[in-house]
Amino acid sequence: MTWEERLTELHIALPAVAAPVAAYVPAKRVGNFVYTSGQLPFVDGKLDKTGKVGESVSPDEAYAQARTAVLNALAAVHAVCSLNSIKSIVKVVGFVNSAAGFTGQEAVINGASEVLGDIFGESGQHARSAVGVAELPLNAAVEVELIVEVAD
Repeated sequence: MTWEERLTELHIALPAVAAPVAAYVPAKRVGNFVYTSGQLPFVDGKLDKTGKVGESVSPDEAYAQARTAVLNALAAVHAVCSLNSIKSIVKVVGFVNSAAGFTGQEAVINGASEVLGDIFGESGQHARSAVGVAELPLNAAVEVELIVEVAD
């Protein structure tokens, strides 16, 4: 089964690549790796929920936003190569717009990690950072970036 067939089986449709909000490209391939820029949880060009996790955004809402953001990152990967060329998800970096005292960043970014595991199985196992930050662009609750190994 190809990765694209696996997405269909899971009833996951990748969104269109989100337009950059500043001076960068959504993804860049270098050799056998694709690096994505940080992806926000845009749905149809808008952020459904904004604010700080642990304040105006619940951890469960942020978990869902991390899932959306990583699907946006996969769409950015798909814009530079076929998803079927993915050999491995190497690393996920997740940023959480955290209220003072919120320390559940790892659980929030599980929204990204777990859907990658659902899609790619063992090839979706990755190294990861989950970082709490004071602010994110556009007051997004989360931002996710990927490093992906692809075939020649």
